[in-house]
Amino acid sequence: MRNHRVGLCGLGGVLVAICIMLAQTTSICNANEGMWLSENPPRQLLKSQYQFDCNDAWIKHLRRSSVRFNNGGSGSFCSADGLVITNHHVGADAVYKLSSEGNNLLKNGFYAPTRDQELPCHDLELNVLYEVEDVTARVQNAVKSAEATNAVDARRAVIAEIEQNAANQSGLRCDVVTLYRGGRYHLYYYKKYTDVRLVFAPEQQAAFFGGDADNFEYPRYDLDITFFRVYENGQPAHIDDFLTWNPQGTQEGDLVFVSGHPGHTERLDTVAHLEFLRDEQMPASMASLYRREVLLKAYAGRSPENARRAHAAILGVENGRKARGGMLDGLETPSLFDAKRTTEAKLKEAFAQKYPNAAAGTDPWSQIEKAVAAWSDMRESYELFEGGTAFQSRLFGIARTLVRLAEENEKANDIRLPEYRDSNRVSLELSLFSEAPIYADLETLTLGNSLAFALETSRNKTSGLNADAFKWMDGGKSMSPKQFAASLVTGTRLADLAYRKELARGGAVAIAASDDPMIQLARQVDAFSRDLRTRYETTVDEPMKQAYAQLADLQFEVFGDSVYPDATFTLRLAFGIVKGYEENGQTITAYTQLGGVFARHEEMGGGVGDEGAFDLPQRWLDGRQTLDATVPYNFVSTADIIGGNSGSPVVDRAGRFVGIIFDGNIQSLVLDYAFTEEQARATSVDVRAIMETLRKLYHADALLKELALQSK
Repeated sequence: MRNHRVGLCGLGGVLVAICIMLAQTTSICNANEGMWLSENPPRQLLKSQYQFDCNDAWIKHLRRSSVRFNNGGSGSFCSADGLVITNHHVGADAVYKLSSEGNNLLKNGFYAPTRDQELPCHDLELNVLYEVEDVTARVQNAVKSAEATNAVDARRAVIAEIEQNAANQSGLRCDVVTLYRGGRYHLYYYKKYTDVRLVFAPEQQAAFFGGDADNFEYPRYDLDITFFRVYENGQPAHIDDFLTWNPQGTQEGDLVFVSGHPGHTERLDTVAHLEFLRDEQMPASMASLYRREVLLKAYAGRSPENARRAHAAILGVENGRKARGGMLDGLETPSLFDAKRTTEAKLKEAFAQKYPNAAAGTDPWSQIEKAVAAWSDMRESYELFEGGTAFQSRLFGIARTLVRLAEENEKANDIRLPEYRDSNRVSLELSLFSEAPIYADLETLTLGNSLAFALETSRNKTSGLNADAFKWMDGGKSMSPKQFAASLVTGTRLADLAYRKELARGGAVAIAASDDPMIQLARQVDAFSRDLRTRYETTVDEPMKQAYAQLADLQFEVFGDSVYPDATFTLRLAFGIVKGYEENGQTITAYTQLGGVFARHEEMGGGVGDEGAFDLPQRWLDGRQTLDATVPYNFVSTADIIGGNSGSPVVDRAGRFVGIIFDGNIQSLVLDYAFTEEQARATSVDVRAIMETLRKLYHADALLKELALQSK
């Protein structure tokens, strides 16, 4: 999954199974399908299928033991003293920011045997869901006008009011979550932790063994784990709900549960919506990622320090490229669309019966088609400017945030852009004032490349852009995009945290008076970018919300509560069984073993270190004989997961930790659009491998003691 890894790569010939799937809104036909809301678990299904009683106490404990990482991953508490486990690839950004040229924690790994040795992370925020409240009626009743501009403003205002009032009363982070594309609205109360410290991380070669070559493959041999600790008032936070570990793990056929935060799915989309993704959005995104990947790898190849600086970005781009490739492969499968058309026909029939006198073009499918057409007309310009693909630079992101923060602070809270509301202020400032290092040479490279890409796109007659949109680029100095980028990066002071705080305190006056070139650029493009955002919200997003809300009502009438909402990076419960599968006439067993990593290392000619995908750290080669080669390492299950589930705990019937999700196999990559369990599998690190390696390779006795696991 690697920050939206699962569900996102090439499929080859494995999609024949899709013909058995019903489409986006059908009642559940596969026993293990569903990313269920924690407030609405499939109790009857679990009772009838598995004789499991999903009671309130069990759900509440699992909910409050589950953790959301603000960088797009999941995790879980595993001790009363705030210890959290997640994937290495979820924590890698924090580990990267704590590294330096002389101390590469990604390469060397890290372990703090005592609390005073734990490293404070720069800008990591963890959220824990405490309570959920249905506020659908309040939001929908506030949207009284059919005119899109008024609807956008009304919806924004009522959501801001709900969030702020709830935050004031509870002292928690409060987010209104849009479900069923606008069919339902739930208010989520989160306990927020911003003092997060690194406790343990293995070497990246152990965590991501096999690299890009083995990504999305199975069998796998990865120790994809990292431990953090949350603090409050300078002390480890006291946690009432945390997961105890089951050192016996699982057996094939066991029922397991996954509690995590899947990021995004498109299972409720209409056919027209998915066709747009297939034909326009995904191919364009792929082209951009290919370009960026080549650029970063060329930079990384120039020196070991360049490779360290670009490492995290390269992994992200590789994963994004594979992700979108898999999504595109899934969308190019005719049987997927055939199934979706079948279900859509059922809903259209229900609509015709419910609204026999509806005028032509007023049905939700027509409204979505209209919104998709509007999106097609502005997609390239929106993604470049408001989406930021023209300005791939952390320094520009800081500048834009400062410029908008100053302007939004002048407005009433209920009419601000959502990310600048008072309820989001702590999270915004955590990122804005991060002390994470910024590398000028890498900034210049990526900004110059993205500016050049924007200019090239503007020459496409369908983009809606022209040279006038880029008059700001050279300021009359006739510079190339690369030269312009260099002048911005060398001239800006935004890498200085004190200067950023000074501008933020000074507000609109300070921003207007600033001669910082990056601030000036952000100001020059902001009006155009905001206009694009307004157009998108009024002609695309709001009409879709209203149309999908109408579809949601139809779905509930036709299919009842067997309809779960698309993933929204909010807490969901999935379940399945530990089970292997058949592929190309061969049986793929559910488990791999620790000894298999050494066999794979030798098979692929791996060395020592991190130069190749199949290299192993010296620690592993030296400790090979101490490990029990038969200990289960990774395993697969039929649980329904997607990107964002990275780091999700896998628990047994008793709610005990038995593993941690880190990926899916190739056959799972269609799950963004439809579910199948014939071959699709979720991949986890086994609890027994975690215990074995912590004990014998990393000698993490204090960590094992805190986990209440006896050391042999």
